[in-house]
Amino acid sequence: MKAWQYVGGHQIRLNEIPEPDPAPTQVIIDVKAAGLCHSDVMYIEVGESAMPFLPMTQGHENAGVITALGSEVTGFSVGDVVGVCSSGVQPPLGMFTPGGFADKLAADYRDLARVPDGLDLALAALATDAGMTSYHAMIKVGGATKGMKVGVIGFGGLGQIGARAAVLAGAEVHVAEMKEEAWANAREVGAVSCVKDASEWVDASNPRAGGDFDLIVDYAGFDTTQKAVNAIRRGGKVVQVGLGKPTFTIATNTILGKSIEGSLGGTVADIEEVFDLMLRGEITPGYEEISFDQIGEGLERLKNNQVLGRLVAVFGE
Repeated sequence: MKAWQYVGGHQIRLNEIPEPDPAPTQVIIDVKAAGLCHSDVMYIEVGESAMPFLPMTQGHENAGVITALGSEVTGFSVGDVVGVCSSGVQPPLGMFTPGGFADKLAADYRDLARVPDGLDLALAALATDAGMTSYHAMIKVGGATKGMKVGVIGFGGLGQIGARAAVLAGAEVHVAEMKEEAWANAREVGAVSCVKDASEWVDASNPRAGGDFDLIVDYAGFDTTQKAVNAIRRGGKVVQVGLGKPTFTIATNTILGKSIEGSLGGTVADIEEVFDLMLRGEITPGYEEISFDQIGEGLERLKNNQVLGRLVAVFGE
């Protein structure tokens, strides 16, 4: 079968590899759709030191059809349509164990979310990471709810879903996104204002006063985290999701009386909640479909910041 693999030297290559066999608690999935993520790019940039072996098949945002079952799998059958959650049952796909930029994928059955009838598989794939991660950070970790003033930094593949989830929860949502072409979409999902930079959320004439946000979720993670801390009120929270830079620095005096918490991934239940919201049309993220053969090119576009929303590779028959 074909697989897009990290081969070392900051290079990804389309290779022919053997088809996987299921371990006792695994299923084999015929992959039908796979989302492309900035995390994929980050692991290519960091290089082989971040991976336990090479070559590594990338891809951690996948949906497809079960074609084989391990001896200990319960609750699933051949033919079931599922998405795969990196919930921690097995090492993260595409980074520490082979992922789904491939014709077939081995995944633990405890990491599977059932795709409801009628949900497009491109959306289902997108929901397994971009949906789960953004939703979990905003609703479960951030606790966004009615009456809160919430900031979203980065209105990309994750931020668009996190912003909409906060709007659905009743929060007043503001977006910081450098690409002004994304602002119309941000307003469409319910954001009340858009700025290019989160520093604009603090009065430049009186920066010591800080901001008045209850919660800011940073889906970017470049030079944004300090700006988020500056913009929350005393007692407010920053939830860090984005991995744009491997390290960042926070001024000690600005964190006092505030909190910052990292959010990684989510749960199968989170994915299934997002599936339901997508099926009902409450969350309709923007995405672009590409082919399996365009995955390498798509990752390069992500690296060069040339993507609005999400890229999803849809596999041919």
